[in-house]
Amino acid sequence: MAYKRFTASAEQLRPDPRFDSKLVAKFINCFMYDGKKSVARRVVYDAMDIIEKRIKDTPPLEVFETAINNVKPNIEVRSKRVGGSNYQVPMQVNRKRQMSLAMRWILQSIRGRSGKPMCEFLAQEIADAFRGEGSAMTTRDNVHRMADANKAFAHFAW
Repeated sequence: MAYKRFTASAEQLRPDPRFDSKLVAKFINCFMYDGKKSVARRVVYDAMDIIEKRIKDTPPLEVFETAINNVKPNIEVRSKRVGGSNYQVPMQVNRKRQMSLAMRWILQSIRGRSGKPMCEFLAQEIADAFRGEGSAMTTRDNVHRMADANKAFAHFAW
């Protein structure tokens, strides 16, 4: 009997109603807490409205997609045990993992803040990532820097 490695969640994911985008729908699902999808959806859509007001020349969906693409890491370090010692080996990141890491880093950077409504923090982080700055981009740069520093162990990647 053959076992599937992944669930069918990617095929079952429906595009979100407002932007008709699977990427936004996935982000809403990642943002959601305790099954409260309507709350998550409202926060993400409010953030998109704020982005639309701040960045006038580009549609908000395009800003969001560019921000996610900017945060995606190309390479990361993974621990590999070779001959009794662990090495941080730089490896290519597959597309699915790139997407999940980018979303996770954006959400992680906004969840640590307090004081303003969540939609404002989200809009700010997406706008920053669109411009290539912000804490999610810093996390990505740190991951790339780690991989660059451990290039000497690249020959262990098999």
